[in-house]
Amino acid sequence: MVLLMVCLLVLGGRLLFIQGIDADNQAQQAMDRRTRPVTLAPERGSILDRNDEVLAESVQRYDMVVDQRLVQDSRVWDDETSGYVDLDIDEQLHELSEVLDIDYPELKELMVGERPYRIVSRGVTPEVKKEALDIGIPGLVSEPVAERSYPNGAVAGPIIGFAGHDGHGLEGVERSQDERLSGEAGERIFEISADGVRIPNASFSETPAVNGNDVRLTIDQDVSWFAQEAIAAKVDEYSAKWGNIVVMDAKTGELLAMADSESVDPTDPTDTDAEFWRPTAMSQAYEPGSTGKAVTFASALDEGAVTPEQKWTVPNKETFNNEEISDSMPHDTFDMTTAGIFTRSYNTGTVQVATELSAEERWKHMKDFGIGEPIDIGMTTVNPGLFTSWEDWDRRQHFTTAFGQGYSLTTLHTTRIFQALANGGKMMPPRIIDSYIDEDGIETEWDAPTEPKQVVSEETADEMLKFMEGVVQEGTATEAQIDGYRVGGKTGTGEAAGDAGYDGYTTSFTGIVPLDDPQFVVSVAVHRPQGDWKSWQVTDTAADVMQYLLSKYSIPPSDSGSQHYDVFTEDPQERPW
Repeated sequence: MVLLMVCLLVLGGRLLFIQGIDADNQAQQAMDRRTRPVTLAPERGSILDRNDEVLAESVQRYDMVVDQRLVQDSRVWDDETSGYVDLDIDEQLHELSEVLDIDYPELKELMVGERPYRIVSRGVTPEVKKEALDIGIPGLVSEPVAERSYPNGAVAGPIIGFAGHDGHGLEGVERSQDERLSGEAGERIFEISADGVRIPNASFSETPAVNGNDVRLTIDQDVSWFAQEAIAAKVDEYSAKWGNIVVMDAKTGELLAMADSESVDPTDPTDTDAEFWRPTAMSQAYEPGSTGKAVTFASALDEGAVTPEQKWTVPNKETFNNEEISDSMPHDTFDMTTAGIFTRSYNTGTVQVATELSAEERWKHMKDFGIGEPIDIGMTTVNPGLFTSWEDWDRRQHFTTAFGQGYSLTTLHTTRIFQALANGGKMMPPRIIDSYIDEDGIETEWDAPTEPKQVVSEETADEMLKFMEGVVQEGTATEAQIDGYRVGGKTGTGEAAGDAGYDGYTTSFTGIVPLDDPQFVVSVAVHRPQGDWKSWQVTDTAADVMQYLLSKYSIPPSDSGSQHYDVFTEDPQERPW
């Protein structure tokens, strides 16, 4: 009796504490044990091109998962016989192996065991999910997942990038804009009974998910496809390591294409070397060679150190401060204009022009043009290349930097330089992100991290266009001519550095079209082509891309004739070609 009374007192005291003293807290603990939160996944936004064509989107898929402890022979009700039918699990597993396209021994290992949760197959379509569940295997259920679909395959693949199994971006725009694309998860909270079943009519709360933004790019998928095919053909022709093409709007800095000869397919990135998961126009820096002369001549003109038709005596070799500078191919000594030196791309003449400025002045102009600086276009930061201060230049660098050696940059850097010259000297921030579109259709423009910059005067830029026209009309880029349109540009061949020193080349061309009202800048680069360097040319590839752009965007023919300067101050008896 004493023991019974003690127990009753303890229980009574506990009851008083629960129902009287700590009633609110006990009720809350009970509620916490009964409630279950469920995450509401947002829908990942799409990636669109400038014309709202879909480059990447989320599609509904399902993971088939199993509680292995429940997989066994079972019985189901048959309406036709009005009775239960026994089902053999082995027969069901054989049927499931055909539906999921998994070999029976592998499937049986996945399905049979003691694990409460195991993924059997990822990302199956709604049709496959229905077929699998209709088999009626106990313990087999489906979980909805969002899978990324890339309708155009490898077109613009390095730009678009790809996402992992968790839905978050791993490369490209998928990664750089992951926060915008992902949205915000929601949550639903409801009450369950002791057996884990939701209690009908019980209270619940829900915070809806906010779907991710669509991201509209500046690229044109048609231009990207054309450029990609063109550069792949050129790289194949020369058995080169890689090549790329950048297409930029000359007035806005918007990128219409960054095409690679080897482009990753976002649906199967492991099939491509990781070196090509990002655009080589952003990731690979190289010595530009003669395309770098554009900065040298623009700087000298802008400082008033030279004039376009100034006379120069240009030999094949010349010594400057004990450093011998020579041209790529032998030629007689010519009396040439400033523009003519640029047209024929003579190193000796270029160094003569460059030495009209101090090293510091040239270095400052090169920095103004963005050489050695990273570029933020809304993706992974662009490789800045190598560019040391003029104070650290060795004796030879004082001259080689004038003609595109002794420093490195990417194709995107070169394109930006020529964009400034095509746009009256105003360099626009390159951009590949146009805007964000939320689920209500409200658009927000991408905020470029830098402002437009006037790098040279409008007069200097206009003169440089005439210099570039001479290159196409009478110089090293005659294959870039397009009937009815004024075209300008500059070729370049730079030595490629390897582990044991210079052991290859990068050949390139950057063109502007049409010169009377510049619309497009097209840069082509091919790295480590094989064969005789004198036979290499990428101007024909650039011309094909420029012709495509002029046709696609219905650009009218030029209404003025060529305005390039004479190459020579007097007609020489023997021309170099």
